[in-house]
Amino acid sequence: MPAVVVDTDVASYLHKKDSRARLFRSHLIGREWIISFMTVAELDEWAERRRWGTARREHLEKHLQRFAVYFADRHLCRLWAEVRVGAERRGRPIDKADAWIAATAVGLGVELVTNNPGDFAGVQGLRILTGSEKQTGER
Repeated sequence: MPAVVVDTDVASYLHKKDSRARLFRSHLIGREWIISFMTVAELDEWAERRRWGTARREHLEKHLQRFAVYFADRHLCRLWAEVRVGAERRGRPIDKADAWIAATAVGLGVELVTNNPGDFAGVQGLRILTGSEKQTGER
């Protein structure tokens, strides 16, 4: 089964049953859904900031079971550094968290499903799927 890395925004839309989730359906059906460990951390931070109780946190945990989580290893750390420095050198700096997500997709050689393609514009070789079209990062 082909895989895609799902950005935090899209994982959040799916969790909240946000109407924007439907925009990504065609990119998700029939594929394995992978999220970066950073997406898990961002969603945990979201719950913490909003002071979620036990029931809502358990609902999030159940939602996260739909995804394969990709954790950092030495190779991913090197890719993260390449993504960050490369984007900066191309004049398109990338946020640290977004760089982990981009490095995950690049390292796995799969597309990234996101609602925020501009956040990843400076990442060489990253293939992006948005709510409406397929895009590729700078080369």
